[in-house]
Amino acid sequence: MLKILVCDGMEKGALNKLVQEGFEVEDKHYEEKELKEKIKDYDIAVVRSATKIRKEVIDEGIKGRLKLVIRGGVGVDNIDVQYAKNKGVQVRNTPNASSISVAELTLAHMFAITRYIPNANMTIRQGKWEKKQYKGVELYGKTLGLIGFGRIAREVAKRAEVLGMKIIYTDKLGKAVGFDKYKFVTFGNLLADSDFISVHIPFNKKDKPVIDYKEFSLMKDGVYVINCARGGVINEKALVEALQNGKVAGAGIDVFEDEPTPNPELVNNPRVSVTPHIGASTKEAQRRIGEEIVDIIQEFAELNNKPAVNA
Repeated sequence: MLKILVCDGMEKGALNKLVQEGFEVEDKHYEEKELKEKIKDYDIAVVRSATKIRKEVIDEGIKGRLKLVIRGGVGVDNIDVQYAKNKGVQVRNTPNASSISVAELTLAHMFAITRYIPNANMTIRQGKWEKKQYKGVELYGKTLGLIGFGRIAREVAKRAEVLGMKIIYTDKLGKAVGFDKYKFVTFGNLLADSDFISVHIPFNKKDKPVIDYKEFSLMKDGVYVINCARGGVINEKALVEALQNGKVAGAGIDVFEDEPTPNPELVNNPRVSVTPHIGASTKEAQRRIGEEIVDIIQEFAELNNKPAVNA
C-alpha cells in the first residue's frame, strides 16, 4: 500500500477521499530536520509552499520509499526538480486548479491601487473622511501588458478585455496560437507601451529579476505594476525606488523575495496593495487542487501496480 505524507495541509474532501480509498495518509507538517528523518517512510510527499524539498531531503527520501513529490499549486520553486528527477523521484504539480483564482486576485489588486481601496478603508476606520485625496483612474481604455501568456495570464486577459482594457503580451515561447485578438509584442515594447504591467512567469532564484532598474526606466511614467507570480521576478529595491520617484504610480504584490518576512519598505508604502501569497486561496481553487492531487496519486498507483487496498 502506498504511504502518503501531506506536509502542508490539503482540502478536507480530497484528503478524506484518499483515506476512503484505502491509502495510508499522514497529514502533518515537519520542519526540515525532522522531515529528513521521516521522508524515507513515504512513497509520496504532497507539499504546498511551506515545505521545501531540497537536495538533502531528497537524498534521505531515496534511501527509503520516496518516488513522487506533488506540489499542490503551480510553481515548483520550493522543490529541487531536476535533482529529484535525476534521482528517480517524479515531481508533479497542479497547474490548472488555481488559474481563475490568481487571475481574479490580479484584477483585485489593479482595482485596489487605482481606487486607493486599502488607504481609504484604513482612514475611514480611523474616523477620517478624506474623499478629496482619493481621485483614482479607470481601467477602461488602458493598455495591460502581460509578461508571460500561460494559463493564468490568459484568464487575466479575458477578464480585463471585458473591462475595456487593451491587451498586449510577451512570452518566451512566442505568439500564442488562437489568441489573435491580443497583440504579441517584444518585451521592450511591452515595457514602453503598457499602462499596467502584470507578471505571470515562473522564477528560479538563481536567475536575475525579469524587472530590474533598467526595465523600470523603460516604462511609462505613472505605470502600475502587479506581481501575483513569484517573489524575485521583480527586484523589490528597484520597485521601491520607482514608487518613490513616481515612475510607478502603484503596485499590487502577492508574492515576495523573502516570505514570510517581506521588505517593510515595500509593504508599508501607501501606494502598494499587498497580500500574503493568497493567489490560490479560494475554496474553489483548493477543491480543484485537491481533486488534481487525488487524480495524480491514483494514476501513480495504477502505473506502479500499487492500488489502494479498497480499489
